[in-house]
Amino acid sequence: MKEIKAFIKPKRVQKVIESLSESGFKSMTLSQGEGTGAFKAKGASPSLDFHVTDSPVVKLELVCQNEEAQSAIDIILENAKTTEPGDGIIYISDIENAFQIKTGKSLKISDLNKDENE
Repeated sequence: MKEIKAFIKPKRVQKVIESLSESGFKSMTLSQGEGTGAFKAKGASPSLDFHVTDSPVVKLELVCQNEEAQSAIDIILENAKTTEPGDGIIYISDIENAFQIKTGKSLKISDLNKDENE
């Protein structure tokens, strides 16, 4: 399984979410934040919470099966890109397993297939 964390511009979030949802990625988490990096956005302002110049950013997180990861990455790249610099970044991490809290069942595809055959 893969965890995808994408830091994108707030004005592109709706388009990214809609495109991911249309492609079957229904579960994701969004967090608003402030970012600082090599690119300083026009209109960036001093943060009230941190002593850096910030740009608004949204962190989109989703976990998917290994074979679905490239599709999700491609969708994010296509829909988060603008003509301006500083569009964001995507991080990919390996996830050993994930479990539903209510049922305790694994969400790992090999475990799901094993449960269906029992």
